[in-house]
Amino acid sequence: MNTRTKWNTKHKERIDQLQEPAPNPRLKNLAAYLKGGTALDLACGLGGNSLFLARMNYQVQATDISDVAINYLQEQASKYNLKIHPRVCDLTELKNLNWQNQSFHLVVITYYLDRKLFPLVKSIIKESGYFFMETFHQSPQIEDQGVSNQYKLQPKELLAEFSDWTVLFFEENDQKGRQTIFCQKR
Repeated sequence: MNTRTKWNTKHKERIDQLQEPAPNPRLKNLAAYLKGGTALDLACGLGGNSLFLARMNYQVQATDISDVAINYLQEQASKYNLKIHPRVCDLTELKNLNWQNQSFHLVVITYYLDRKLFPLVKSIIKESGYFFMETFHQSPQIEDQGVSNQYKLQPKELLAEFSDWTVLFFEENDQKGRQTIFCQKR
């Protein structure tokens, strides 16, 4: 089964089980920093973060490999008249990602890890713009999260990767096996 088919199947199951996708709780807690502008939601899934950001006055570009997820998000954006522009995109094909330098006030990635995206993310965020990321990390307290270690962050990896940015929030939750960062470009 290829990656797109796998995610299409997962998202079809999730659509049947939910009312509306919820935003990441830690992103929602950072709402005081979110003043609107342009946002990019990478690997957006069913769009919980995109819907939240659009309601926070962002014009959102949302990408995911799943056309099921993108179609669902397009329906939600139309239904609620939100400024969200979803598109199917394989983030592993970097040569096809053509965002302009310093074009976003905010970039969000949740539960997707491809370290090759970090230089791109750094280049497409405007000066004083923000980056939010949360994903799995290699926690000593959780042995099997059902996720390969190649898709898990090392301890404090995001702090090291974004050491030249102003870190406004960082959490490494060993019980949940997740690492979260919210930082501002200097």
